[in-house]
Amino acid sequence: MKLLIINGVNLNMLGIREKEIYGANSYRDLCEYINTTAEQENLKVDIFCSNYEGEIVEKIQKAYRKYAGIIINPGAYSHYSIAILDALRAVDIPAIEVHLSDVKKRESYRQVLVTSEACFLTIMGKGFAGYKEAIIAMKKKLGEENENISKKDR
Repeated sequence: MKLLIINGVNLNMLGIREKEIYGANSYRDLCEYINTTAEQENLKVDIFCSNYEGEIVEKIQKAYRKYAGIIINPGAYSHYSIAILDALRAVDIPAIEVHLSDVKKRESYRQVLVTSEACFLTIMGKGFAGYKEAIIAMKKKLGEENENISKKDR
């Protein structure tokens, strides 16, 4: 089972930007954490990061029939990107949205999460641990889906 992890705008600046919100760990630290978690869960992951909305949309489109699930942190794009929302809906791959900070406790313009409408779960405010929770939740969901498909074949 292979998952696609997509990180959006400004996540490459972890450890540099707003440490009081995002912490002192770097983006490289996050990638190592994700890879270690995936390995522990016997999953394969590809990690992609872009500051460009169109590149994120293209990556989602190219995920069609290639990945079992998508875990996405669109960053600020989550608040207004209909393009990313539509791409997630178009590929019909189970998706989870992750945010390092609890956006519901931040500025009013961060209260709306447009892209999460295409996700079966949104995790926020748990820092790096949110990615681990997402990986485990995705593994469970995909296992349940495979179980249901197997039951139909009987």
